[in-house]
Amino acid sequence: MAKWCRATAGHLKTVVTNNRASLSISQFQSATASYHTLQAIPRECTGSRVSTKDRIQGRIPAVVFSQSLLDSNSSSRQVSRKHLLTTESKQIKAILKSVELPFFCSTRFPLQIRAGSGSSHLLESGKVLPIKIHRDEETGKILNLVFVWADEGSKLKVDVPIVFKGEDACPGLRKGGSLKRIRTSLKYLCPAEHIPQKIEVDLSNLDIGDRLFMHDIEVHTSLKLLSKNEIMSVCKIASESLGNQESTGE
Repeated sequence: MAKWCRATAGHLKTVVTNNRASLSISQFQSATASYHTLQAIPRECTGSRVSTKDRIQGRIPAVVFSQSLLDSNSSSRQVSRKHLLTTESKQIKAILKSVELPFFCSTRFPLQIRAGSGSSHLLESGKVLPIKIHRDEETGKILNLVFVWADEGSKLKVDVPIVFKGEDACPGLRKGGSLKRIRTSLKYLCPAEHIPQKIEVDLSNLDIGDRLFMHDIEVHTSLKLLSKNEIMSVCKIASESLGNQESTGE
């Protein structure tokens, strides 16, 4: 069987002024310029046989559409800009070596849809955000990709991965405490041009018993946290004696 792997490009750097948490979002002068522009061609036919043939030829089936297509509100699903495509397997593999999961699905990429392989005729172009990688469960081989349009001015729901740093300097950990990673990502409604590739949470000021909450994490003012409970913990420094008793979830 195959399974869906979610992974969840930053253009800014934000530093938390709260003395309990320090957060920085990786700064990219132009994230989309740092990686190759995705090249794709239309895929008119669908089905397992066609997809298998594409993969044999070194191409990966893909689809790109507007995120509104996923909205349950039917009125917002009328204009989807949906395209069935194939992408170059070598290019996707090269990008994944540079932008490892889970950061692949929080990075914007330029996309060019051309009339055919090697064609100079451009049918459509824009920025896209990967949202799913469909892999073979046994081999790990990429079966297909799902993208949404992420042009400037649009807003997207993005699971932004959390990266913890400062463990070596963390007072609580130096005393023998243990880090409880309660959240591995946070979901935001982001303007496409302000999607952070990751959120870095600094642990260097946390002592045993300290924890960071969702509301402690400061991001660009245009980002909206999609959580009904902003006081949920992101992480906690637990004492060694409690470390084996507490669950990492809340």
